[in-house]
Amino acid sequence: MAEEQQGYRVPEVCKAVGISYRQLDYWARTGLVTPSIREAGGSGTQRLYSFQDMLVLRVIKKLLDAGVGLQQIRKAVDYLRESKQPLHSTTLMSDGNRIYTPETPDAVIDLLAKGQGVFAIAIGKVASDLEGSLTKASKRVRPTARAGGGG
Repeated sequence: MAEEQQGYRVPEVCKAVGISYRQLDYWARTGLVTPSIREAGGSGTQRLYSFQDMLVLRVIKKLLDAGVGLQQIRKAVDYLRESKQPLHSTTLMSDGNRIYTPETPDAVIDLLAKGQGVFAIAIGKVASDLEGSLTKASKRVRPTARAGGGG
């Protein structure tokens, strides 16, 4: 029997990533990031997102916070999906208008030499931060009280 992948429900995803339910719902409906474990299948079912889905969502949030437009972010997400490179070893760079994935140190130097302000997002670091957030959140969850009381 195959081991079932751990899934995260919408409230957990929104809190860990730092986005609203409306953003997550819109991005799922428009295909930017869809839940890879389970789509909502009608009334009463919930979407389940994988850690990898949440990682992509957190990267999208960081790019939006840096002022990158959603159209450019969609292109970057498409590139990440098609890329053969593991997500954890990818670094995204942006000048606020375009998103780059420099393959070599020389490519980074060329990008910086253009004289524009550039920021980078090391996806491996984002993954570590997300894991930390999820660990803290799971430690805050308290077991429910037993029926019948006692004490």
